Amino acid sequence: MTEKLNIAIAQVSPTVGDIDGNLALARAARAEAAEAGADLVVFSELFVSGYPPEDLVQKPSFQRACRRAAEAFAEDTADGGPGVIIGVPWRDGPHLYNAGAFLQGGRVDAVRYKSHLPNYGVFDEPRRFASGPELPQPVEVNGFRIGLMICEDMWLPGPGEHLRDNGAELFIVPHGSPFRETALNERVGAARDRLRACGLPLLFVNQIAGQDEVVFEGASFVMAADGAVAHRCPQFMEGLYLTRWERDADRVVCVDGPNHDWVGDEEMVYRAVTMAVRDYVTRNRFKGVVIGLSGGVDSALTAAIAVDALGADAVHCVMMPSRYTSDESLEDAAACADFLGVSYRTIAIEPGVAAFETMMADAFEDTQADTTEENIQSRLRGVILMALSNKFGDMVLTTGNKSEMSVGYATLYGDMNGGYNPLKDIWKLDVFALCRWRNANDAPDLKGPKGEVIPERIITKPPSAELREDQRDDDSLPPYDILDPILEALVEKEMAVSDIVALGYDEKTVRRVEHLVYVAEYKRRQAPPGPKVTAVNFGRDRRYPITNGWRDR
Repeated sequence: MTEKLNIAIAQVSPTVGDIDGNLALARAARAEAAEAGADLVVFSELFVSGYPPEDLVQKPSFQRACRRAAEAFAEDTADGGPGVIIGVPWRDGPHLYNAGAFLQGGRVDAVRYKSHLPNYGVFDEPRRFASGPELPQPVEVNGFRIGLMICEDMWLPGPGEHLRDNGAELFIVPHGSPFRETALNERVGAARDRLRACGLPLLFVNQIAGQDEVVFEGASFVMAADGAVAHRCPQFMEGLYLTRWERDADRVVCVDGPNHDWVGDEEMVYRAVTMAVRDYVTRNRFKGVVIGLSGGVDSALTAAIAVDALGADAVHCVMMPSRYTSDESLEDAAACADFLGVSYRTIAIEPGVAAFETMMADAFEDTQADTTEENIQSRLRGVILMALSNKFGDMVLTTGNKSEMSVGYATLYGDMNGGYNPLKDIWKLDVFALCRWRNANDAPDLKGPKGEVIPERIITKPPSAELREDQRDDDSLPPYDILDPILEALVEKEMAVSDIVALGYDEKTVRRVEHLVYVAEYKRRQAPPGPKVTAVNFGRDRRYPITNGWRDR
């Protein structure tokens, strides 16, 4: 006789610290799972607290509140409906664990602790959690023996093999795996490695949420025992997805489940950043956003992302022309605002520039104009945007890309003023690619208009800060098709200068770029957060000293 087990994947979005809200989401998902005929519903890693909770999880009162929520949810399972696997911080004696709680029959039936605690990149779990004191044992649901591995326990040998040796028939893996351009392949590869060693099918349940600088895109999946991805949940879309399992002739297989396509390349990055902006702005309770729209490509892409995240009514754009602003920029900014359907106003900075010239005349006597005067223009724009933010309650989105942040081609307290930077981890060349993708494409989670939203001339004209006459970015920096590969080699790959030169780049240029990266660290330390999309972002990944005498000579 064939035995059956229906498992619901709850790909729903928790908020860090909102324990009551997360519990309400979990209860709603379980009710939906019951209607769908599920025997078990599985949530992502540390769902009760939200992930990553960082040092919030060290507060004893927070730990107690998380445990009370899990125990209250366990009481719900006395109704005979689906059992639950849910991630929760769990204190046991002197130690706090990253745990998965198995709830059924009105009680917490079992708790399993994470064994391998990651301490690299965005993760520093040993700072907050203890490793499980012993390898986990399977839990039983309707006669099926389930091996529960939490996140990193899938990636490394030990827990999976131990669970298999103790009778597990399938693996369930609650995850908090952050988005990055290579994440899908890395997760599938890690799951396949574990199944190659253990020979059991696997259910991977990933978080979906934007949390400060980290994005979790969902993309939960089922992998068959032979390593094939049998079923896929979508990226960037919440939902409850039912999987159907059967045991036949001592083998457990998934016979049905969701079958969504996974997207890649520019669409994947664009939608990740859009979700990050949406969750950061709304969960921090801002009414909307305000953006300085310059007629350049970075601010245009930022505005498009904001509209797709929040809707046009929540996006307010401001053109702040100076004596150096070209007619093209004025036309392009107005056209972009019109394409996007956002509110748009012009506030000229020339009166403020003139006032500063008068105010500083004595102090600057007998000096030549230089970047000081350029930066005053940028800082006046920053003051204007922050004044609008203070007056009307909208968050300022900054517009600097990763190339500019790398070499410090940005003004502290000027165009770096703001609450969040959508492009912080996006290279300049990728900015152009994302603009072209968005003009030609759409997706169901994007709220903006279809069709062209960024005027073509914005994408094709030479980039310029327009802080002096006839200024272009490549007056101060190498062309971006040279700069970006050098920066990627220095920042993301930690390559030696000599190895970059061996690739064919001019040694003097490479050394200059390396120097700019190091001396801009103090600026980056004061920059607003932004979503991680590459292998190594500034902030949670790359942590360099500000005072730093090292140069690769």
